[in-house]
Amino acid sequence: MRLIISFLLFLVLNITFAQQKKELTEQEYLVLQDKIRLYTNKNVDSSFMYAHIMEKSNNNKHMAFANVALSYLYQLKDNVSKSKEKYLLAFNYLDKMPESTDKIRLKSYLYNYGGLIEYKRGNYSKALENYQQGMKLSLQIDDIIQIVKFKGNIAFVNEAVGNYQLAIKNLRQLDAVVDQNENLYTKEQFNTIKSNNNITLGSSYESSYMKNQDKKYLLDSAAYFYKKTLSYSQNIPVNKIGAKTSLGNVYYLKKDIKNAEKTYYDIIFIAKQNNIKKAFMVANYNLGNLYYETKKYDKALVFLKRVDSISQVDKSKDESFLKSNYYLAKIYNIKKDPELAYKYSKIYLDNYEKSEAKLSNEALEVNYKLGTGDLSDEMITIQKKFENEVLLNKALKVFYVLLVIGIIFLLIKNIRDKNKAHKKMNALIEEFKANLEKKNEPQPEILVLELEPEEEIQLKKENVNLSIDEAKENKIVEKLLALENKLEYLNADFTLQYVAKKIKTNTTYLSYVVNKRFGKSFGEYSNELKINYVINEMITNHMYRKYSTQAIAESVGFKNAVSFAKSFRKRTGVSPAQFASNI
Repeated sequence: MRLIISFLLFLVLNITFAQQKKELTEQEYLVLQDKIRLYTNKNVDSSFMYAHIMEKSNNNKHMAFANVALSYLYQLKDNVSKSKEKYLLAFNYLDKMPESTDKIRLKSYLYNYGGLIEYKRGNYSKALENYQQGMKLSLQIDDIIQIVKFKGNIAFVNEAVGNYQLAIKNLRQLDAVVDQNENLYTKEQFNTIKSNNNITLGSSYESSYMKNQDKKYLLDSAAYFYKKTLSYSQNIPVNKIGAKTSLGNVYYLKKDIKNAEKTYYDIIFIAKQNNIKKAFMVANYNLGNLYYETKKYDKALVFLKRVDSISQVDKSKDESFLKSNYYLAKIYNIKKDPELAYKYSKIYLDNYEKSEAKLSNEALEVNYKLGTGDLSDEMITIQKKFENEVLLNKALKVFYVLLVIGIIFLLIKNIRDKNKAHKKMNALIEEFKANLEKKNEPQPEILVLELEPEEEIQLKKENVNLSIDEAKENKIVEKLLALENKLEYLNADFTLQYVAKKIKTNTTYLSYVVNKRFGKSFGEYSNELKINYVINEMITNHMYRKYSTQAIAESVGFKNAVSFAKSFRKRTGVSPAQFASNI
């Protein structure tokens, strides 16, 4: 029914404006421009309709804006080739305009749309580049509204690549500026920018919590801004659904399973009503994840398979698709179905590295451009300008000198750190190659480490009441080496208690012998075996190097990827990914 009404409205407006190609009045152009922007957040098909009407004008300015709007709208429908075609066409019409303030303003609009388009494609570095170029143009003509848009969009890029604290700082400042300049906006414009700012603030706080889970107050802040988003999003279904989804996530993180479940079901219903496929997919994944965590595996499979099947049909390999396959593999592993567990784990591994590498590269590019690009926008205060321009110029000169010194210092430090890490890594690789060559040489049955006199005295002090004869020590070491040969240390339960029970001794004797013979605690001894195994596999097995950090950590019995990566870096001086890429 909605499509029929939109089509009829399109015909009526066509008759009014576009029976023949004619130039729109400035007022007609501005009205259509507002409608295009407004309906982009409400109903993409309606926005398309208004853009096509503007496209029928024979004015270069109108045709430039119409084509850049169409470029963004086609991108929203994942028609990349059409989007690129329309974007180039927009600049062709712009070039035909005479030089003027109007042309500068329109060019900034084109760059803003260009940033939005690249953002939707996941090209955050290119998005930032467009926003920075557009910002320079808006500064030339003191276009406050557009400057606010650019600064908000740059904050969104920071949030996307993980610069959460920077995004929070910039958005809170920007939100205050918008409030103080509310008179510059229509009600619809004001609500849209407030909705966008608040949902990104909520997302930044939530993401920041995921990195600092001891700081519970971050979740409360996230919930506060998501609720504020809802108050400004009555006519913006995309943001309304996004905020509700995120509120469901907050409930889930707070262990309020009942409210989280209800919220996700509400979102599935709203997303189907508004034909918002991405929100529908995310809500289904969230329900699948919720049921997995609460051990309701059959219910989890229903929602996770739905995400996977829709993604396979649409050929969209987004985050929901990736995570769904991860949990599908885990569930089938629990259900002892190796064939399906293998199938979904392979899909996950085949796509994980690509998505992580792309995001990592985008984050590096964004941070590079933020650090070395034109930083003049950081000196801008939208609320008031410096009256004394001489003072400003001096401050800027000092700032740039300090910036150059800082960059040089960081570059030198980075080069030194890299060289140091590479030397350590190369030495390790050579050491493991040598060990491989010696595999066939006869080895002594027992490894006895000679202690320095001071270490021996200290050990005797610590174990003054402990007495084990040498034969018994040798027996314990012999059994430990046998466990090493069987790769028992790859199990997550390879603990002091487990090993003591396995070799039929007590934890005190075992701890004493490991400390005396290997010169380290049992935990250090166990971690070193695991890390040495990983290094050996990376050097000798090219497939192993393709695994994610999480997968490698789990393969050697670490409880999480963070503790594994920390132990690996301590041993090698570089991260697992860096080690793999440099072999």
